[in-house]
Amino acid sequence: MLDILSITMTGSRYNLHGHTQFCDGHAPMEHFVRQALDERFTHYGFTPHAPTTVQSTCNMSRDDVPRFLDEVRRLRQVYGDRLVIMAGMEIDYIDGFGPADPYFQSLPLDYRIGSVHFIPSLHDENCSVDVDGRFERFREKMERHFDGDIEWVVRTYFRQMTRMVEQGGFDIVGHLDKIGLNASQYQPGIDCQPWYDALVRDLFDAVMDHHYIIEINTKAWNEFGRTFPSERYYHMLRRAQAPVVFNSDAHYPHLINAGREQAISRYLAI
Repeated sequence: MLDILSITMTGSRYNLHGHTQFCDGHAPMEHFVRQALDERFTHYGFTPHAPTTVQSTCNMSRDDVPRFLDEVRRLRQVYGDRLVIMAGMEIDYIDGFGPADPYFQSLPLDYRIGSVHFIPSLHDENCSVDVDGRFERFREKMERHFDGDIEWVVRTYFRQMTRMVEQGGFDIVGHLDKIGLNASQYQPGIDCQPWYDALVRDLFDAVMDHHYIIEINTKAWNEFGRTFPSERYYHMLRRAQAPVVFNSDAHYPHLINAGREQAISRYLAI
């Protein structure tokens, strides 16, 4: 197993959350590698959205998993003397199926990111709804699947995250409070309310109890000036000496370092 924290503690320039042509990435993997070399990265990790139990155009199929692993091996042969290229996956937790599943544990991965993107519909627990993505789609789903009950959506998201943490099978907790972005656009200020704050802190306690690494995800920095977890929780992570990594969640090559330097500077300034 890759010693993830050793990468962060040696001053290495890295990104451990990157998507590919096998999921919803917008360029071939080789383009990301070349960009990483141009920006003097030392480590780059590919983490395609893993196969799921629900239909999703964002997730890779099981048939593509061998092709993804083959491409990682090919890129290592070509560029491995200049860049450490890692094979990971971002694995969804959906109704008990997630990173701990034997299928994912059997894959020759360097590490695994555990994330929640789907929650059950308010009216049908067997219908999983993607609450990630652009706000315009999220707003439509709020009326169609959740009767506009944003508090129910937020609480359900954090409940799913906690269940994933308790089940285990991964190394890094992906974008810990990402629901806060869409939720705060739907109902401004919701992510500053005491009950929301308590949900984040309870999830953080569970993560620390299970000794996972926390991702500070910078994907939304350029557009919204926000990271996941939110900057308002940096002091909590620093006080607890939580193990963290700074990832850009890149879907485009030119964004492999987006927001990372700003987040690192702000985090270290706490």
